[in-house]
Amino acid sequence: MKNFTKAACAAATAVIFSTGLQASEHADHNNDYRTFHSGGEIAYGKISDSYSSALVMYLAGNQFMVMEELIKDFQAKNPDIKTIYVETIPPGQILKGQILKQGQINGENTAQNPDLFASVNLGHLKKLKSAGLMSDYMTYTHNKLELMVAAANPKGIKGAQDLGRDDIVQSHPNPLTEGIFKFYGSKMLKDVGLFDKVTGGAECKSCWAVEGKTWFTSRHHRETPQRIEEGTADVGIVWTTEVVHAKATNRGVEGVAIPAPLNQIDRVGYAIGALSTGRNPYNAMRFLGYLGTAGAQGIYQKYGFIPASDSELKLQPIPTGK
Repeated sequence: MKNFTKAACAAATAVIFSTGLQASEHADHNNDYRTFHSGGEIAYGKISDSYSSALVMYLAGNQFMVMEELIKDFQAKNPDIKTIYVETIPPGQILKGQILKQGQINGENTAQNPDLFASVNLGHLKKLKSAGLMSDYMTYTHNKLELMVAAANPKGIKGAQDLGRDDIVQSHPNPLTEGIFKFYGSKMLKDVGLFDKVTGGAECKSCWAVEGKTWFTSRHHRETPQRIEEGTADVGIVWTTEVVHAKATNRGVEGVAIPAPLNQIDRVGYAIGALSTGRNPYNAMRFLGYLGTAGAQGIYQKYGFIPASDSELKLQPIPTGK
């Protein structure tokens, strides 16, 4: 198998971008940027709303399927919060490209000061604490890894060890901006002794990590189901919740469970905190309080997430250190 350097991966990415693939990959790109209005309307891709909404949240992308029901329930209980802007993309991308420096979405500047930021990696919040931008956090839900395969599992994939097979094409989250792989998927592959074979040592996104064998996505929660349905991939590392959502929406995929501890169930916690620079601190605190309610926890659980404990749902200081 071919081991791509970063330069080679960048070149491969440029080729892919010059084809029609990128357009289909991100056909529903604006679904990751939504403005929820108290009357029930949802506006898509209104990036400027990140500067003006009554509550602005940048959240780890794999919660996208929960947001409509969750936000509508929250607004029903807090009707004075007329507009809520929610972004659901990889948290590493948010941290590096939108909070710690000015970023753009669809060619438009996006606010650097969301009211709330959530990640599957507490280290992201520690960086905000070091920058003087956040002090407290809570863990509000949990998840675990699973393998997504085509409906009826035509390749007969049984578990993580099968990722070492030479007869399958894989689609995995990229190690640069997608925490699911950077912090969890890579650990699983190392634990089963397949990291080098599957990744080829590549560090890139929207590229072939191993030519013709392992594709690294830009946003796996949208790309991997599509690639599996199209037949350009046989399997991908995803969150269990993404399998639940895909099956609920009649996608042509199914899941293969990964047993603990390989599924990282004991390590995956979603951490959220309010930024000190946010424009709407009161509304941010109201939403954090709402996340701790039985109603909010029940909505997350409905979509396959694992509830947080009572102690986790209380704000506490962000710890120091790595």
